Amino acid sequence: MTKTLVVVESPAKTKTLVKYLGKDFQVLASYGHFRDLPNKKGVDPEQDFLINYQLDPKSKKHIDALVKAAKKVDQIYLATDPDREGEAISWHVLEMLKEKKALKDQNIKRIVFHEITKKAVLDAVANPGELSMNLVDAQQARRALDYLVGFNLSPLLWRKISRGLSAGRVQSPALRLIVEREAEIKAFEAKEYWSIEADLQEQKFDFKAKLIAYNQEPVEQFSFVSENPSMDACEEIKKAANGALKVVDIVKKQRKRNPAPPFITSTLQQEASRKCGFNAQRTMSIAQSLYEGIDVGHGDGPFGIITYMRTDSVNLSKEAIEAMRSKILKDFGQAYLPDAPRTFKTKSKNAQEAHEAIRPTNIELSPESIKQYLNKDQFKLYQLIYKRALASQMSQAIYDTVRVDLAAEQKATFRATGSVIKHPGFMALYLEGSDDDKNQDDEIKLPALEKDQMVTLLDVTGKQHFTEPPPRYSEASLIKTLEEYGIGRPSTYANIIATLKNREYVELEKKRFIPTDMGTVVCRFLTEHFTRYVDYNFTASLEDELDAVSRGEDQYKPLLSRFWGPFVKLIDDIDESVSKRDATQETIDEKCPECSSPLSIKMGRSGRFIGCTNYPDCRYTRSLNASADDQKPEPEKIDKPCPKCSSPLLIRHGRYGKFIGCSAYPKCKHMESLDNAEEVNVTCPSCKKGSMVARKTRRGKSFYSCNRYPDCQYAIWNLPLDQECPNCHWPIMMLKSTKRDGEQIVCPECKFVQSSPKKEDKDSKESN
Repeated sequence: MTKTLVVVESPAKTKTLVKYLGKDFQVLASYGHFRDLPNKKGVDPEQDFLINYQLDPKSKKHIDALVKAAKKVDQIYLATDPDREGEAISWHVLEMLKEKKALKDQNIKRIVFHEITKKAVLDAVANPGELSMNLVDAQQARRALDYLVGFNLSPLLWRKISRGLSAGRVQSPALRLIVEREAEIKAFEAKEYWSIEADLQEQKFDFKAKLIAYNQEPVEQFSFVSENPSMDACEEIKKAANGALKVVDIVKKQRKRNPAPPFITSTLQQEASRKCGFNAQRTMSIAQSLYEGIDVGHGDGPFGIITYMRTDSVNLSKEAIEAMRSKILKDFGQAYLPDAPRTFKTKSKNAQEAHEAIRPTNIELSPESIKQYLNKDQFKLYQLIYKRALASQMSQAIYDTVRVDLAAEQKATFRATGSVIKHPGFMALYLEGSDDDKNQDDEIKLPALEKDQMVTLLDVTGKQHFTEPPPRYSEASLIKTLEEYGIGRPSTYANIIATLKNREYVELEKKRFIPTDMGTVVCRFLTEHFTRYVDYNFTASLEDELDAVSRGEDQYKPLLSRFWGPFVKLIDDIDESVSKRDATQETIDEKCPECSSPLSIKMGRSGRFIGCTNYPDCRYTRSLNASADDQKPEPEKIDKPCPKCSSPLLIRHGRYGKFIGCSAYPKCKHMESLDNAEEVNVTCPSCKKGSMVARKTRRGKSFYSCNRYPDCQYAIWNLPLDQECPNCHWPIMMLKSTKRDGEQIVCPECKFVQSSPKKEDKDSKESN
């Protein structure tokens, strides 16, 4: 009989662990979180924040297997992942086994390993510990807070803005970062400035130098703001120089650069985004596969080739450092090995448990040596982790830098800078990437120069520039900013970004985040009415409080109580005092050009636009990006009278493009689509007065609506047919295309479906 049951999270680990532990052990997986909070009464503040967990029905098979196995063993090892989530899953397993009456007198222990190697697993089994209720309570507090925010704030957004929206404790401050950056970009006004450079030559070696002083005054960014002054300066300098500049100063320095620390979760996500083009979710998924086990053809079966990938710590074990130093000495030589091992200090004051950084479990497994056993993405990420970890223990890179100042009499001083790598050190293996490196000069080589030497001046040129707005956030820079603010934790960054994209609050354009109109409206509502809860410092301080719970310095129920009281009061106050119109409209300091009423930014079905607050009496609108001074083209008359009042019809320009409208507007509000010249000869089933016509949305998607709009607003997406529904007797059906079945005839009211006419029938109708 099996004596010991080992419970892990992922089934991918089970075969490897069974191989290490032997026949006296049975290894089963919980398949992640198998208990969660229900949509209603998941956390009950009225009962001292009672948390009501319920089992996921999809997990029944796995739960039954765990219960059955637990009843037959003498010992249970809870071996879930070594972080808060893993600790909580172990606790849930224990609670579930108690509820199912599967526990009698079994010995229950918690074992932790940070890498899935034989040594790490056997060491963990030989040194079991106890479940940490502090970590469990911290995870429960985090989950309860997220529930209280999401399930109370999200319904408020549905009532005040639109259904299907969501708000989150960490998601909302992240959205605010993106929206505020976009506002900075839109408010940015580019300023012109000019730089002046000297083209120089020494011994047929061409190089450049930048103007740093003119007329004995320092040259700043905006010293020259237009073409004429900069061109005048160029001419004066050339006259003063008379074909040569004099070397007036040479400064030589030696600089040293240290390697970056090994990866933690956030830096891995950032660097994988920069160098591999992976988003955060993809990075973590690939890293999970490397951690859980890869068969590299050594006859030992699969094993984890990297350590656990959710960590805040930059520490490395002594054994790992010794192995890395031996590898460096063997592959690179003594010059690349520092005298003493490198140690790094974790920057995050709230770093979680004392994990290791992300590193290879066996430094002898170079990326190239196991490339054939990895898929393309696994190889890229493993190579990144391997090189970063090994480089972190290598020697400094040493530069020789040279700064040369050259003068044209007392008129101008130019500066040329260059550097030469004297010893590459860690850079021989790995160099850290950056988000925005456009301003970083490439390495510049300079000729050998001496003080008082005259250098040939080929030309002096001015170059026009414009200041640029701050860049939009990439995934890498957003994660970096969240980390700097202390918002969220390494394990949450991928989910935060995924939620923003899934809710369509943001879009990615050229791998940069742009807020959607809905994201902007939601952010404005939260920032205006829930200022404290989207404040970066408040969110970070709440993380500090959760960390205090994990250290046993605070209790989670008092934390929830401190948060819940003011929060729920604010929810109730906003629900009563803020109307849907207030939430979706943003007043602007501008009057309507047609009726002088205030204008506001409104949210429509197709996004945000500027409209008159005197609607419906005044229907003035314009695009959000159009200025008040933009002149609308004069309406064009067409040879057709208005069917309502017989006044001439005009081609007008509206927010969705051109349309046909009555010249007697606003007395007569008749409108038609410009591309509806063909009415579909089907009477509108709603008003029974108008005819259905073809129209297009602003994005070019076709639909059909009544030509009496806006008096009648009936519309459908598919071609209307003059055919009564045999089920509900609605006056029209519609022809709907489907990928699988070709075409169907569907009732737009009751959704009744009948077969579409055969192709030959349709062809004969068309010929008739």
